Parts: sequence; structure tokens; C-alpha cells
Amino acid sequence: MYSLRWLGLSHAKLTLRQGRLDTLDAHLDHELQRAEALHDAPLLAALRLLRAEGASMRGHGEQVGRELLLAADLGVTTNPELQGHYHLTCSRVLERTGSALAPLFRARAERVWRERRNLLALIEAGAWDGPPIEIADYDQDPRFAGPPARTPVSVPVQTAPAAVLSAVANVFDLTAMPSELGAELQQIIATLGCAPFARVQTGRAPAAAPDEFTVPLGEDGGRALALTYRAAPDPGTTVLVSALARIARAALAVERMRRDENERAAVWPAAAAADGDPVYVDEQMVSLVAAARRVAGVNVSVLVTGETGTGKEVLARLIHSASPRSRGTFLPFNCAACPRDIIDAQLFGHRRGAFTGAMESAPGVIRAAAGGTLFLDEIGEAPLDIQPKLLRFLESGEVHPLGEAHPVKADVRVIAATNVDLDALVSAGRFREDLFYRLNIVRLHLPPLRERRVEIATLAERYLSTYAREFHKGDLRLAEETMEYLLLYRWPGNVRQLANEMRRLAAMAESGAVLMPEHLSPDIARSRRTVPPSERPLSANEVVVRTDQPLPAAVEHLERAMVTRALQASDGRVEDAARRLGLSRKGLYLKRVRFGLEIGEQEARSA
Repeated sequence: MYSLRWLGLSHAKLTLRQGRLDTLDAHLDHELQRAEALHDAPLLAALRLLRAEGASMRGHGEQVGRELLLAADLGVTTNPELQGHYHLTCSRVLERTGSALAPLFRARAERVWRERRNLLALIEAGAWDGPPIEIADYDQDPRFAGPPARTPVSVPVQTAPAAVLSAVANVFDLTAMPSELGAELQQIIATLGCAPFARVQTGRAPAAAPDEFTVPLGEDGGRALALTYRAAPDPGTTVLVSALARIARAALAVERMRRDENERAAVWPAAAAADGDPVYVDEQMVSLVAAARRVAGVNVSVLVTGETGTGKEVLARLIHSASPRSRGTFLPFNCAACPRDIIDAQLFGHRRGAFTGAMESAPGVIRAAAGGTLFLDEIGEAPLDIQPKLLRFLESGEVHPLGEAHPVKADVRVIAATNVDLDALVSAGRFREDLFYRLNIVRLHLPPLRERRVEIATLAERYLSTYAREFHKGDLRLAEETMEYLLLYRWPGNVRQLANEMRRLAAMAESGAVLMPEHLSPDIARSRRTVPPSERPLSANEVVVRTDQPLPAAVEHLERAMVTRALQASDGRVEDAARRLGLSRKGLYLKRVRFGLEIGEQEARSA
């Protein structure tokens, strides 16, 4: 259980406080092993911080550095629950070395805890100077009513570069809290001596003077924060102030990208890719594309599988464009579209007079793609009599044209695709097993559109916009109700069917129209009618919710199903499941407790 796992951390803190370092090392070894087995990154980071502090008390400086780096690599500096603990640990280990930077890190830890209203952490660190607390109402307690103190820490001149570098790093880590972003910028301003020409301004609407520039930082408790700056008589100071403003803008841009990335699991995805680029928003598709880009630089055969219309050729073109052969030809060839009696000549070429009707010599499709990529679509339809020649070409890089006495070298990469089960064809004797293994060095499977519905909205809007421009129909838009129909339809024809539907809508629409459900094809319009579950099999990502029950019961049923599904898809890894659901670890834990979805007894004992 969540509480049992973190109980080990509390025990380690007590052991450290008592100074029992030998016991601490043994205990941390045990807890680290359990945290690694559970893939609990925050717990691992917290344990690493304690090990760093213990190593500091022993005077083992190199181990301290290694543990701090491991904690940072686990994301401790961006984890809201652990940011303050990281800075406090840094402060304590720096104090033992006599570093003048220790107060800077301690002040930062206290600010983070006050900002997040973490009273227990303040008390534990000895930073709470108020009266004893029984139960604190954080929203009403006057001690938390105002913003935390943001007075910059004075640092000696010799440590100024280190202080500035530390503050710049935290500008990027703490951007989600505008008040902390402002505090770090103030620290940089004070350390660099730029205070007369740059300041963090707080108010309901910070206004800049006519000769000043402004970078909005966000809002803190209804008060807007902004970095204002102006030119200094000394050009060197102006350069520093300008660099500070660029850092603030870059940190804000990074934070926006983080938020966009977190929102990609929502039904309404982030902004679509630029025209001409494939649209991949679904998590499994992003992973698939990453794998395709990794294999693009290696000259091996790739087999792309998936239902008709899922975009196999689009993925093949992406592999080609990301490969060293991107300047060469990408040549698609459909094995099912070519008559069987001439497919040999089409692929491998022929010499003039090699057969009746061969009036001229032809190089064939393979040699026409020399230096580039050959995309063999519907490879499962390739006749058995040409499969040995295709295998020979894949193994030796040679083609033997009809009528020629000797084979000819051809430098071509092959990407094959199929919408049929090649394993079944091999078992049935309709596809050579050796050719299958030669093509199947890397297999990439494209899931159907119904299993990546998160991409439907982006794809639909993009195709509609493209065809609206092509047909000169102005700005066509899909009504929200229409989009709902599209999101819930099963799309047996996958992306190709969606693209054709948008083409039809654009062709039939009035210029600048808002497209309503009645404009959709009859099959899609009828799909919203209620169908009993017994008449339609549900996919793994669907759940039936009865409408003749109280709303709280329906919501609980849906949440329970989604939590269970996320845990199954993540193999029980809490961090991954919470990320899929858009929840914090603690939020997921509380839902599991409420629904009775606790970790099994055996796993609880190991935790």
C-alpha cells in the first residue's frame, strides 16, 4: 500500500535524526530495492536524498554528489512534493562543507513549503516559528494569508556565479509557481547587482513605465506578477538584464510545453502538427513513431502491419524521410494491383525480347528505386512464384531481370506492408516462411483508429481544413455535436474513411459553414442510436454505463473501470497509471481506497 511504502521513508528519517548511520545504510538498501521493484520514482528520489545526507554526515563527498545526481535524474527538482526536500538536503550538505550557498538553498526550501502550505515539512525542518499547531485550515490560517517572504539571500562575491546558476536552474523547475519564479528572478537580480534596472513587480495589474519592458509571470493569489526591466547606462548591465528576460521567457515557454504534454492524454488533443506532417497524438502512436525513427537510420527491412486505411504508407514515408536515403526515391508498389503474369517483369525488369510484347528493355521497379526506398504494399498478395526471387534480392541485393544472363546489383531499402495475417499465410503454405522472416526483421503494428480515438478530433479538423482550402470553401468548422458523432463512431475504414468523410463534407458544404450532424454520412449518423451490448461487442477500451441509475453511481462505475484499466495497461506501475488518468499519485491512491481497489495481499507484504 501507498502508506506502507512511505512508512519506510519515515523510519529512515528517524534513524538519520538519531545518528544511527550504520542502521540507516542497511535500511535504505532494503527500501531502495523495494522502491525499484515497484517503479516508484518519487519514493526512490526521496530515499536518495536521505542517503545523500547520511553520506554527508560521514564526510563521503563523492557519494553525496552521486546520490544528489541520481535524485535529480528521477525528477526530484520538478516534483511538487519533493522540491523543498531536495533544496533542504542541498542546504544541509553544503553547511557541512562551509559553503556560503547553504542559506540560499534553505531559504528556497522554506519558500517552496510556505507556497505549497506544507506545514509539516516546515516543522520537521525547524523552520516554523509560530505557536504550536493542532489542526491548520490552510485556506483560512492567517499565517498563510500573504505571500511567503522573498527577500534575496546575500551571497559573497566569490560564490555569485554558483548562486546565479542555481537560481537559473530553479527558474525552469519552479515556473509552475509564479511567486517562486519571481523569487528566483529577484535572487538573480540581487546577485548580479541589476536591481535599479530590473525588478519583479506585484499587483493586480503591474504596469511598466514608457521606457520599460515587461514579461508577465502569471498570477499569485489574484495578484499579477511581472518582470519589468529597462536599459542601463552601462551596456554590460543592459546585456545582463536582457539575458535575464530571455531566461524568464524561455522558462515560461518550457512550462507551457509541459502543460501541453500533460494534456495530450485528454480527448481534445494539443495543437495539430503543421500541414504535411503526420498527426500522432495517441501515446501508443507516439511510441510507435519513436521506434520508427530509431530504425530509420539502420538499413534493415521493416514490416508494417495494420488494418486497411490505418496509414501504413504514411509511416513508411516517415521512415524514409528520417533515413539517410531521404534524398532518394520513395517508390510505392502495390503487389495486389499488378497482374500476376507481369509482376515478375514489373519488379525485376526485363530485357527487350524476353517475352512476347517486350518491345523495349525495362529496369523494373526495384532498380528504379536505387538509392532510395521501395514500399511493397499488400506483400501478402505477392505470388508464390516470385517470392524466391524477392528473397534472393533481400539477401544479396541483386535482381535478375527476365532475359538477362547475369544478376544486377540494386541498392534499395525495402519496407513491406500488409493488412492480412502473414503468420496464418505461412501456416497455410501461401507465403514462404524464409521470406517472412527476412521481411519481419522489424515489425511495426499500426492500431486501428477506434483504438486511438484521441487523434480523431485533430485528424478531422486537419482534413476538413485541407479540403476546404482545396475546394475554396472558406473556414469550415465542425459543430461540437458533430465532433461527438465522429469521436464515437467505430471507423471500420480507419483514417482513410475519416479523410474521405471530411472530403465529402467539404465538397457538399456552403462556404464558411458550420457542419452539423445531419451533414454526416448516413452510416455515421445512425451510429449514435442506442445498441444493446449483446448486439455489439465492446472493445477493451469501452464500458457500458446504464442511464437508469443515480448519477453518482454511474460516475463511480466509470471511474472504477478507468482506474482498473489504467493499472492493467501500466502493469501495476502507479506512476504510469496516474499519468494515463491525468491524476497525481496521491489522487490515484485515494480513488483506489474509495473503490476498494487495494494492492493484493502478497504485494502489500512486499511493500
